[in-house]
Amino acid sequence: MSIQYILEIAGTFAFAISGALSVKDQKHQDWFGASFTAFLCSIGGGTMRDVLLGSYPLVWISDITILYAILAGIITTFIFYKYLIGLRTTLFLFDTCGIALFTIVGTEKALHLGVRPEIAAIMGVFTAIMGGVVRDMMNNEIPIIYRKEVYATACLAGAVSYLILDKVGAERNTAFIIATLVIIVIRILAVRYEWTVPRFFR
Repeated sequence: MSIQYILEIAGTFAFAISGALSVKDQKHQDWFGASFTAFLCSIGGGTMRDVLLGSYPLVWISDITILYAILAGIITTFIFYKYLIGLRTTLFLFDTCGIALFTIVGTEKALHLGVRPEIAAIMGVFTAIMGGVVRDMMNNEIPIIYRKEVYATACLAGAVSYLILDKVGAERNTAFIIATLVIIVIRILAVRYEWTVPRFFR
């Protein structure tokens, strides 16, 4: 089992929890609504990536393990909901892990399909952020990429880090781990020190 596959399953699991937890403040959401949001959050980025790259069948259709990972994330949220919801940083941590893992998986898959490194980086970012965009839209919130938070920027930094490491011949698993950590560290530091992306219009 490759490190890429492990990361994709782990990212799917993390995003499923992130999606399910995100409906906590929605008064009219039931557990079916939470499960549906978790599902869309988990597959949104990978689906867009595969459609844009012309990779069929879509990853969650061709691999039943993806659906099992989503189901596991939903069940984990159901069982430990009161504990998870009591942790102020839970949603942030699961979302951060999700985008970090999906960024590198998306970048790697794009490279494997033969696109240029620049396109691979964009595909990595799309894979990471689109699940969160779908999650926020389902919850009637402004998508996080339209806020001043360092979000897509962290994903791009991780994707570029992976491409550089790949270019210089770093061992594949090492490149995966280092690039994933780059994203996680940037996100945590950005929130800790309130880093923001400069406004386009002033």
